[in-house]
Amino acid sequence: MSVDIERLQAFLGKAVGDLGAAISATLILVGDELGFYRTLAAGPLSSAELAKRTDTSERYVREWLANQAAGGYVEYDAASDTYSLNEEQALCLADPDGPADLPGAYALVEAVFHAKPRTLEHFRNGQGMEWGEHHPCLFRGCERFFRGGYNANLVGSWLPALEGVVDKLGKGARAADVGCGHGASTILMAKSFPNSTFVGYDYHAPSIDVARERAKMAGVQNASFEVADSTSYAGKDYDLVTFFDCLHDMADPVGAARHARQALKDDGSCMLVEPFAGDRVQDNLNPVGRVYYGASSQICVPVSLARKGPALGAQAGEARLREVMVDGGGFQRFRRATETPFNIVLEARP
Repeated sequence: MSVDIERLQAFLGKAVGDLGAAISATLILVGDELGFYRTLAAGPLSSAELAKRTDTSERYVREWLANQAAGGYVEYDAASDTYSLNEEQALCLADPDGPADLPGAYALVEAVFHAKPRTLEHFRNGQGMEWGEHHPCLFRGCERFFRGGYNANLVGSWLPALEGVVDKLGKGARAADVGCGHGASTILMAKSFPNSTFVGYDYHAPSIDVARERAKMAGVQNASFEVADSTSYAGKDYDLVTFFDCLHDMADPVGAARHARQALKDDGSCMLVEPFAGDRVQDNLNPVGRVYYGASSQICVPVSLARKGPALGAQAGEARLREVMVDGGGFQRFRRATETPFNIVLEARP
């Protein structure tokens, strides 16, 4: 066997970087929960000052700060022996209402470790795991991780990319948000378009309870939430039906598409927001694809297989989604309305 030393060193270098990220995952969650990032965002601090302000142990804080600085998650000034967050780090680590809530994403990593014994079983027996069987950190993590993208894009670019939808919502329309989870997308739309009414549907009752509480805390009066499956919710005559990062998880995505078509007015619109993916495996062999394939194999595919679904997976791609929406769901028009590095936004119309 002939080993290329340069390739070996390159691979080991990459692996060490991955190992450092993996071992630091829990420390990111710790930093978030103890308020380290939020405190550092206010200005440079020594380990002793950070520990005092957060009522924590300086010795542990000192080690945490060194780990975070080594990974590029905080800045270190050797002259003053202080640590801080630059504006970009603060935006991603200390602002839950910003465009990227990284600690929220790490809650998803926490969830898959909770599910590891079941994941082993899935690989052996091909069975699945219901959404509600996951640790609650998955639901909190999804809300935080996806909310950042919605805050940055939903009202400013995604909805305007749909044909005539913003006009309708501004004047007063009826919209359904299917698979709404904790209601982050529903509440954001309701706050932005007070003349319209929104209903969030999800089959996971505890998530609907949280969504109702979130709406109450936000003072939103034009959004309601109901426990219902994506193929059987009772509402109809909607101007807009949305699916945010959820259709690929479903046991019956074709049935969900068909039901959305039936629930829409003849001139209505369906917005499908899905993880960014190409139609071929080789198109997705990149950092974003790696994240999504990881989540897909441990969360998305098992949720669909739990109810004997087709397990589209998080990297289904536009062509496969077209089959679901047009060939199966009965929509006549289907196009990519817009995209971000993390999402594709598809519009389906009768």
